[in-house]
Order: sequence, then structure tokens, then C-alpha cells
Amino acid sequence: MLRASVLRRRAGRDAAECRSAGERIARHGLAIAQDAQVVAGYAAVGSEPPTRPLLEGLVRAGVRVVLPALDGHRLRWGELGEWSALTHTDLGLLEPAELSGEAADAAAGADVILVPALAVGRDGYRLGRGGGFYDRWLPARPRGRVVAVVYDDEVVDQVPHESHDRRVDAALTPGGVVPLAQ
Repeated sequence: MLRASVLRRRAGRDAAECRSAGERIARHGLAIAQDAQVVAGYAAVGSEPPTRPLLEGLVRAGVRVVLPALDGHRLRWGELGEWSALTHTDLGLLEPAELSGEAADAAAGADVILVPALAVGRDGYRLGRGGGFYDRWLPARPRGRVVAVVYDDEVVDQVPHESHDRRVDAALTPGGVVPLAQ
């Protein structure tokens, strides 16, 4: 029910609100990644909080940005150079066209990992779309601050979670960075 509710609210946001949210997310995201050499991000699509302004700002600032691509039930990684070089998948996602082990190594050692979420609980659990891609990938991650990108009203007291779900360190919203309990 929570997933459906969030998706309905997201669908009701107009283009100007989304554009403004993306700009504010970029401002706050650039601040939390100011000392980062590598950021593992994702290219938001549809009604997701926009990540393009942040990711392009990071690239302009000289930060190495790697993005995931779905490969069966796992994530593979590629570099973000130009947004226009990303490819649209049959699932409606934007992914790097070229994937590499070097980019996967960079993702595993990223200073900041931006993850998609529909909602995030103040207890640190995130509600994704149910595919488990990040929950499977995150345990292999040796370091880095994990940050869920959501709209302000998607930070809630708690979200349903299971034993295999991985916690995140903070929520990045248009209103700022919300530290989460661990």
C-alpha cells in the first residue's frame, strides 16, 4: 500500500515542482559529496526525484560518477560522461551504454552511493520497488556513505522491511540531508 501511495503522489507532481526539487537536491547533494572522488549514482526516470542536475554537477566538479545497469538480477556499472550517452532500456531506465569491471570496482569503493527509494524510514530502512538489486549489491560494498534520494514527504517514521534489507545512512531530499538511525 505504501508503494502505491507514494507512486500516486509522485505522479501528481508537476514539471515545475520536479525541476525545482532536482535543483535543490543537486545543491544539497553537491555539499555531501564535496570531498568525494567517486560517487555511485543512478539516473532517475519518470516521477523519481531528479538526479540529473546533481550528477552533471558532480561530473563538472571533477568527481568520477558511475551508474548501474541491470543485468539479470545484478547490477553492473559504467561511467557517466555525458547524459546524452545514456541509453533507454525496455524497462524505461537510463543506463550507461558501456559497462566495465573498472567502473564496478569504482562503485564498490565509492565515497557516496546514491540509491533510489520510494520512501525511507528514520530507522534507516528504504522502501524500493521490490527488485532487491541494491540489497544484493550493498553487502559487497566495503565502504561509502549510502544515501537514499526521496522527496521530503517520503521520509517517514518507518517502512516495512525484511531481514535481507540493507540500511542507508541518510536521505537526500529537496529540503536537505536527513541523517538516519543505524
